[in-house]
Amino acid sequence: MTSPLPFSVVVKPTGAACNLDCQYCFFLSKELLYSARSQMMGEDTLEEYVRAHLRASPDGEVTMLWQGGEPALRGLPFFRAAVEACERHRRPAQRVRHCLQTNGTLIDDEWARFLADNGFLVGVSIDGPAPLHDAYRLNRGGRGTHSMVLRGWEALERAGADVNVLCAVHAANQDHGAEVYRYFRDGLGARFLQFIPIVERVPAAALAQAEAGWRSGGAALLYRQEGDRVTSRSASPASYGAFLCEVFDQWLPRDVGGVFVQDFDSALSALFGAPTVCAHAPRCGANMAMEFNGDVYACDHWVEPDWLIGNIADSSFAELASSPRMREFAEKKPDLDPGCRSCPHLPLCWGGCPKDRFVPTASGVRRNYLCEGYRAFYSHASPALAAMARLLRSGRPASDITDPRTAALLGVALPAVEDDTRLLVEAPPTGLPTGA
Repeated sequence: MTSPLPFSVVVKPTGAACNLDCQYCFFLSKELLYSARSQMMGEDTLEEYVRAHLRASPDGEVTMLWQGGEPALRGLPFFRAAVEACERHRRPAQRVRHCLQTNGTLIDDEWARFLADNGFLVGVSIDGPAPLHDAYRLNRGGRGTHSMVLRGWEALERAGADVNVLCAVHAANQDHGAEVYRYFRDGLGARFLQFIPIVERVPAAALAQAEAGWRSGGAALLYRQEGDRVTSRSASPASYGAFLCEVFDQWLPRDVGGVFVQDFDSALSALFGAPTVCAHAPRCGANMAMEFNGDVYACDHWVEPDWLIGNIADSSFAELASSPRMREFAEKKPDLDPGCRSCPHLPLCWGGCPKDRFVPTASGVRRNYLCEGYRAFYSHASPALAAMARLLRSGRPASDITDPRTAALLGVALPAVEDDTRLLVEAPPTGLPTGA
């Protein structure tokens, strides 16, 4: 019997619908893909999705990924129905884990209790302290949303929900890596962090319109992975690399094993041949995205007409994951220019995500826009990562690197860090801890 092909599905129960108007969020434009006035997933589609996902998944833990738009707009009754459907359709040997990515602004105590009681892993989108977060993460009225997000975060904390932080790195916060990290660690008490670089690529002719935002009114502009210009909101390659280096230097001396940063964990895992971030894996996997109507796209970053691979009403996930179109999509990743192939950091990077490969080279194969930043970070972090790998191979925890004597024996000089937990905030909200 053939083993099922590994796959994951990012499900969008509200399509591109969102209650915020984050200026860099190109996914807001994806509502243009469909003419339906309401782009909310129906109960029949939910039932079919759950049945199809569980049928195609092996025994053990099965992860349901709920994103948007803003998935909380679909309401608590929908997610109660989703949990119940999973219980009805799972096999006895399957364990369902739910993950919800949210902007946090709709999360109240009732939502938080439900998410905690049902074991949801909740990712909350926060871009740092208020001045940095509020630069681009706005509501429909053009006002910052930091205080609204914190109310949701605090509700999740009170309920004991499993939470992490997703931080977009962009022009407003890219020069504040240390401050952003300390805010998450000391201000929010967050222990699981993701940093996602904002790269809004557009053709030159569309740049002015894109600068106005992706829900700016006027002529419709559907975001596609094309063009070689970037908006002013996008992270610069050099600043993104410096941001990661700053965060790494805050993390390394005291937080290894206590705070988990996705980029660092993946780079360390890559030294054992198992990177955990798809952007830095040798090949793209079957990491699909499903819209509100059951349409399945090759990837969450490629929800556009050219990469629509089918609908769950017509094909199983096993068929979609192994389809010729998905195999064609997977070939995007290994297509590297000679400079990438000769790079000493190739085993850690693998050219980054194909969506960001739009810089021309002499070979004719385009290079990742963030290449300069990746090179700077991997050059900076590689000695310490290699030392941690040595510790793990000898049966010791990677956190032993935080002992200055151990670090010195491994040839690593630990960065000096400020023993200062003052945060880049004007007035911390009542009830939010400000110390370590």
